[in-house]
Amino acid sequence: MTKVDLKRKVILDLAVTLDGFIEGKNGEIDWCIMEPEMEFTNFLNQIDTILYGRKSYDLWGNYIPNREDSNTVQELWKLVHSKEKYVFSRTQTNKDDRTTYINENICEEVKKLKNKPGKDIWLYGGSSLITTFINLGLVDEFRLSIHPIILGEGKPLFIDINQRMNLKIVNTRTFSSEVVQVIYQLDRI
Repeated sequence: MTKVDLKRKVILDLAVTLDGFIEGKNGEIDWCIMEPEMEFTNFLNQIDTILYGRKSYDLWGNYIPNREDSNTVQELWKLVHSKEKYVFSRTQTNKDDRTTYINENICEEVKKLKNKPGKDIWLYGGSSLITTFINLGLVDEFRLSIHPIILGEGKPLFIDINQRMNLKIVNTRTFSSEVVQVIYQLDRI
């Protein structure tokens, strides 16, 4: 009988431009398309934990949508904020009911999380945390939503990657907005 791997996966789910940027040169994400057809709520129901870098957490970890935003947007953020949150920071050490700060031993702490019972884990970002996770081999799945835009400059998704990683394609979807979602898993042969 084959042993089944029941570990939780760390999933990098991110919007990216065709030229590989996750933000414009001034941090803008106005090019990012979000539509019901993408079924982002399904992804959020697949996870119960979100991993943030400190800067990303400061921007989005407690984001409150505007009252004028649609009910769909309000519900989406309510679902995001219902997740357990971990913030990777060299300086902050706060801990509250919903957020745990990790300051050291990233690899060991993430391995502990992956071995705990629960749903998958969303690696939200930012870019330096993504780089660290990739270089430590902690990302199990890459879910990239490639948007039909070329920015020319901005914050690149991949920078300072120190090793080759072989991936295998799991799924692709094309949406009416012309966003193409590509899902790769780490090929652990």
